[in-house]
Amino acid sequence: MTEWSPELSKLGWSDWFAQRAACKPAETVARVAAVDREQWLLLDPDGPFRARLAGSFLYRSVLPGELPSVGDWVCVEKQPGDGPGVIRSVLPRRTLLRRRSAGDSIDYQMIAANLDIVMIVQSCQYDFNLKRLERYLVMVGDGGAEPCVLLSKTDLVDPAALQVLQGKIAAAGVSAPVMTLSNVTGDGLEDLRQRLEPGKTYCFVGSSGVGKSTLINHLIGSEQQETKAVSGTGEGRHTTVRRELVRLAGGALVIDNPGMREFGVLAAEAGISESFADIDSLAADCRYRDCTHTREPGCAVRQAVKSGEISRDHYENFTKLREESEFNEMSRLEKRRKARDFGKFLKSAKKNMKRK
Repeated sequence: MTEWSPELSKLGWSDWFAQRAACKPAETVARVAAVDREQWLLLDPDGPFRARLAGSFLYRSVLPGELPSVGDWVCVEKQPGDGPGVIRSVLPRRTLLRRRSAGDSIDYQMIAANLDIVMIVQSCQYDFNLKRLERYLVMVGDGGAEPCVLLSKTDLVDPAALQVLQGKIAAAGVSAPVMTLSNVTGDGLEDLRQRLEPGKTYCFVGSSGVGKSTLINHLIGSEQQETKAVSGTGEGRHTTVRRELVRLAGGALVIDNPGMREFGVLAAEAGISESFADIDSLAADCRYRDCTHTREPGCAVRQAVKSGEISRDHYENFTKLREESEFNEMSRLEKRRKARDFGKFLKSAKKNMKRK
């Protein structure tokens, strides 16, 4: 597929995808709007429709992270009438947002794909956490999308307290844009609307109850996303239970997300380097090129911590995230190696049984 229509571009399609699409003549392209168990809700210029995975797709034994995710583009064979379409393949992802799977599994879980901007939402009063923000920034940088920090619930703090939070973000070397907003007063809402460009995809992430769904309802202009009243302390309550791609009246596409209770990083070296650019820059002056910034003599990073040029909390979060990423990636590769070895053993055992 080398040409694309203006109608597809309204859903986020571009030359980047057109150059990589390899759909067969009987197939067309559509975008994943939601995933419900073993059914996918897709969008194309004709509107939404349901689809399922082709048996051949499942037979290839793809990893969970390779299954179609919200925001993905897929090659699908549409059926006549109301029959569900058949997803034959997933197009390459231009950007992605992923995390290490929750629990003991050392693998990654897709959050969303083909994002332009990830809006990292933190509440000014109860949810603000600089280390968690840095972790989100690593996740976004690892997947190639652009981050934007959105401080919500500004009606719960005075202007001086808000300035303190903004100062902490700046002091941590965060270069991403920072916006402020109140769902109650509407302050900052119009600024956000002006930022959302037609045909671009924005993913809203953050802890439970920071106001993501309420905000998206404001942007949509309806109560499409279910929300709950805040608690007696002013804290929000978790409501969103699935990810969903929604097209706004202005043409932008937004994805709401359930609050994340756990989001480990996995093989995120690029994201760490980007999110901790100040430390990465200092590392060029270290005595050793492979300096780990933990024990080596002549380490420019540890000297900067000692002099107060960078904060100890910022440095410690950097080393923690890097060690976590390296450990999880080594564990994942070891798990994959054992799975391959076990597969070879079964294949060999079956051959021996046939000979007897």
